[in-house]
Amino acid sequence: MTAEQRRLVRDSFEALRDQAGPVSLLFYGKLFELDPSARRLFHNDLVLQGRKLVDTLDTVTQSLDRFDEIRPRLADLGRLHAGFGVRPEQYETITKALVWALGQALGADFDRPTRDAWTIALDAVTAAMRGTS
Repeated sequence: MTAEQRRLVRDSFEALRDQAGPVSLLFYGKLFELDPSARRLFHNDLVLQGRKLVDTLDTVTQSLDRFDEIRPRLADLGRLHAGFGVRPEQYETITKALVWALGQALGADFDRPTRDAWTIALDAVTAAMRGTS
């Protein structure tokens, strides 16, 4: 990622920090629409799960300048998710649902460069979680 892309991700995340709960619910709604089989992976409260998602995104956005430092934690998270039944091919759908939810929350501020920056960041996260980076 370029320095500008990292800035776009950080700035847009800060812009939606106050909307984190609703954004996570938008994300899960879209995820279950795109992949109804994913619903069986979630046995706990989606509000709690949404907080975990936002906390992870916060860690990622704060670590973009030193991504290699969080790569082992993401690999551990990926192994944990694999144990829950997440399949590697589902990561693409997860990224698509999350980018969509961010776009819904940010509206016109989620322009093409910001969308592209998030896609690059999320691709790096999912590659680390799958152990393919």
